[in-house]
Amino acid sequence: MPQNETSRLVLSPIPEEWTCPAILEIIRDAVIAVHPSGMIGYLNPAATASFGLSPGTQFESVFPELKQQLIRTMKDRRNCLNLNVTIDQRQFQANLYSVREQGKPAWVLCILENRTEMNRTIQKMLSFQELSRELDTIIDSSYDGLWICDAKATVLRINSASERLNNIRAAEVVGRNMTDLVTEGLINRSATLEVIKTGSTATMLQNTGTGRKLMITGSPIFDETGKLVRVVVNERDITEIDSLHEELQHQEAIKNQYRNHMLEMQLAEMESRRIIARSPCMAKLLQQAIKVSKVDSTALILGESGAGKELIADLIHKHSNRASQPMIKINCGAIPESLVESELFGYEKGAFTGAQKQGKPGYFELAQDGLLFLDEIAELPLSSQVKLLRFLEDGVVCRVGGIKNRKLNVRILAATNRDLKEMVKTGGFRKDLYYRLHVIPLHVPPLRDRTECVLPLLHHYLNFFAAKIGKTESIHLSKPVTEALLSYPYPGNVRELINICERAVVMSEGEWISLDDLSRDVADSRKSKEISDLMDLSQCSLRQLMEKFERSLLVKASAQYATQEKIARALGVDQATIARKLKKHAILLNAPQGHSTP
Repeated sequence: MPQNETSRLVLSPIPEEWTCPAILEIIRDAVIAVHPSGMIGYLNPAATASFGLSPGTQFESVFPELKQQLIRTMKDRRNCLNLNVTIDQRQFQANLYSVREQGKPAWVLCILENRTEMNRTIQKMLSFQELSRELDTIIDSSYDGLWICDAKATVLRINSASERLNNIRAAEVVGRNMTDLVTEGLINRSATLEVIKTGSTATMLQNTGTGRKLMITGSPIFDETGKLVRVVVNERDITEIDSLHEELQHQEAIKNQYRNHMLEMQLAEMESRRIIARSPCMAKLLQQAIKVSKVDSTALILGESGAGKELIADLIHKHSNRASQPMIKINCGAIPESLVESELFGYEKGAFTGAQKQGKPGYFELAQDGLLFLDEIAELPLSSQVKLLRFLEDGVVCRVGGIKNRKLNVRILAATNRDLKEMVKTGGFRKDLYYRLHVIPLHVPPLRDRTECVLPLLHHYLNFFAAKIGKTESIHLSKPVTEALLSYPYPGNVRELINICERAVVMSEGEWISLDDLSRDVADSRKSKEISDLMDLSQCSLRQLMEKFERSLLVKASAQYATQEKIARALGVDQATIARKLKKHAILLNAPQGHSTP
């Protein structure tokens, strides 16, 4: 367009139908008038500030996203409204209005509303709403009761568990002061009032108006200036626990029934290889494994043979973001040294005599996007350790006989029962590879250090093998058998315990496992422990040693003879003496024939 025509376009008046230009000048939205030729004929200050334009600029060169809508509006003289466009990483809502003049081509008025900040605000509000819903769900799904009060002890909120524990409704207490609730006898003590008084955490026992006993813990919440703003009280019902504890003290049978019931619930939820953790060291290991599973860092699992290193690797894989991808398990000690490199990294066709014509991918390639578990990593040859180190550094492998590097996304887990640090000193393991693998070490404790796990593991695998071979009766352990199994040191760890359980189930005739069903090593461990306990002079006086020996003798006799008369006859004393001593040592004669009280 000639220069003089452009000047006339810029200076041409806007159509009379439009809103007063003075009003357009103060609108915060960008207002752009487009001439039928496609040139911008007018911009209000907001448009000039937002886009740095001037009249005479071609509209489609600045706003290509709106080109088709502009043409349609000019041609059909129909408005195009609520168009969402992104300009210079900013979000706008565009409205195109056709300005009609009789007998003249249509101008277009384009109004651009900047929605960037509004969209951000909306997203934040949605995030806050979602977070609020999550917090509400977490609070209401808690099995323990929760009270939230302000700094003046006014109740702001309670969850559904608190309603159940105290037999109240939230509407009855929200907005009321804890002092009034104590005065009315709804509760007898308030941790909230104690926290406000002391400014620190308070724990106490509380009795509710319904006769329940709760253990409550109040925690203060301070603002940035150190001022108390909230008190959060957690309450746990210990009524049933307390009652159960009293019953268990009087009835040993109920105690055994309770434990078996809990074990049955556990067995119903777990698979045959699920980890059982009762000891603190094992529980801590599982927590570490779950935490490690959330990242892609290399982990080194250390522990004795049979302790369960592979189960820890399975646990990490199950809870990782790679759970849907393959987990390839390799025992480095089971592969011939001459084939380790080709098995791990693959080979190209013709790489060596006997190689497949089309070549073969290695385990690293098969584990793409998944996890590779290298068990017995200490057995890996030094030549293969170099290639493994390279992969850990840059994620690249090269097949044997090949020249092409392959970039892979594989997470590495390694395990060993050997002392890698000592092997580094003797030259049996590369120092740089050791520190690459030793990013996150996880130590699996041997079974002898997690004695709390032994009995649950025994019950689990005994019932597992019983179901496997079709036994319908529940498997029970007599007291001598239980003592023998708990006394045995399990040098082979969990793997040996599993084998012992399988042997015992197969060899047993009925539902009771006897000492004859155990191997000699396991059965003799009880005798060794009894002798060791009886001869522990540092812990007992002569009188106490005699009483321990007497009780041990009576337990054995009660396991062999069913009546007091038979025991008295075997030991050469009268029946009254046996009755008195059995009562003294709390020994019962109600076990099945041939078994003492389990």
